[in-house]
Amino acid sequence: MNIDVPFCFDSRGRTASDDDHDHIRDMIEQFLFTNPGERVNRPEFGSGLLGMVFEPNSPEYGAVLQQGIEAGLQRWLGDLIEVRSLQVISEEAVLRVVLQYAVRPSGEARTETFQRSMAP
Repeated sequence: MNIDVPFCFDSRGRTASDDDHDHIRDMIEQFLFTNPGERVNRPEFGSGLLGMVFEPNSPEYGAVLQQGIEAGLQRWLGDLIEVRSLQVISEEAVLRVVLQYAVRPSGEARTETFQRSMAP
């Protein structure tokens, strides 16, 4: 049993929990949308992706961004997942990440989409 992220309470007033797959998805989302320096005990944790949504868009910049995210996922979650494909899409004020990965303990292939809107 894993604690649900973000932290919340269930209908019984207890700490909410989720299954392994939801927990792994939550950890990926935390990494993607956390800026380095936000975590006191892990200042290097995070992709800094949110700060890049309004940066100039080019194939070279996208390739560097994807390599950095893949390296970070490998560093922080490499014992749980194997990244198979990563695509970062920035359209106006919406940032979308499509990630294909395999869950290491079970070998199950999964595809998840993570999205944030930067509109006020």
